[in-house]
Amino acid sequence: YLKDAFFDTNKADLRPDAREALAADASWLKAHPSIKLQVEGHCDERNTAEYNLALGWRRANAVKDYLVALGVGADRIATISYGEERPFATCHDESCWSQNRRGHLVITAR
Repeated sequence: YLKDAFFDTNKADLRPDAREALAADASWLKAHPSIKLQVEGHCDERNTAEYNLALGWRRANAVKDYLVALGVGADRIATISYGEERPFATCHDESCWSQNRRGHLVITAR
């Protein structure tokens, strides 16, 4: 039901495509007020583990802040950073790295 927000390299600001995806997510979440979720911040494998954990936090919180600005209750959204530890794609080039730089929304309660 929910779409991920993707980020540029070493960035935590929302791109226009991410804002569009999150606007659709916010509409769905407002129509389903019992849903709670966790926003996972993910990074590609480049940089240090510490840098990527911090960047993952900034990404997760950017997604949460935008959803809250669109009217989703902050109490419904938790955040966590996985940094580079849980890649979606596992090759070692831009085609995979771009899929791993994301804020991933996971439903935790219905």
